[in-house]
Amino acid sequence: MLEVTDLNVFYGGIHALKGVNLKVKEGTVVTLIGANGAGKSTTLRSIAGLVRPRSGSIKFAGEDLSTTPTHQIIQRGIGISPEGRHVFPNLTVLENLEMGAYHRTPEQLRDGLDWVYSLFPRLEERRRQLAGTLSGGEQQMLAVGRALMSRPKLVLLDEPSLGLAPLVVEEVFRTVQTINQQGATILLVEQNAMAALFVADYAYVLETGRITLEGVGRELLQDQRVRKAYLGEYSG
Repeated sequence: MLEVTDLNVFYGGIHALKGVNLKVKEGTVVTLIGANGAGKSTTLRSIAGLVRPRSGSIKFAGEDLSTTPTHQIIQRGIGISPEGRHVFPNLTVLENLEMGAYHRTPEQLRDGLDWVYSLFPRLEERRRQLAGTLSGGEQQMLAVGRALMSRPKLVLLDEPSLGLAPLVVEEVFRTVQTINQQGATILLVEQNAMAALFVADYAYVLETGRITLEGVGRELLQDQRVRKAYLGEYSG
């Protein structure tokens, strides 16, 4: 479904992504883990058209997206939930969700709302509430729900567990699995390596802009390099 080949991204003179290669097969959950500043969010932003690569290709369903505007990328079937949630605080929950379906028909909008409310019943309960008054966990639900309103084939999730209480984190990852089981392919960026690798079919480790390791998610949980670097375990 998605193929990123030899992706190079610069911020001024800083070489942020250095020949990144990754693939996401249809129907899977793929995760990208790494430390702060490794280039995880830049990878997602490049796929979504928010950052333009200097070289390399990004193909979605066989089409090159490297120069495609973001709104057209969304229309082609990619949804993104950004790091830090970034809901519209002065709009209601319902209005935020409607923003995620700006290019959909009224019937498709209703279908999207039904789906999101089935995943996040609290959003339906708070649909008239201003998004800025929600808890952190509820805002994260709203950010994910807004990304789902376009009924994307591929969902990009950027640090969905960031800053959330442990019980809320569990709920978020259960929802990730449910979204996948209901037909969406997911590319997940996470610092919570254990949770991400547990739910992922396949995983990539990104270090200072380069993919240094890849493999089946739960197998990487047993890799001593991963355990030492990301799970807080030390040899000896």
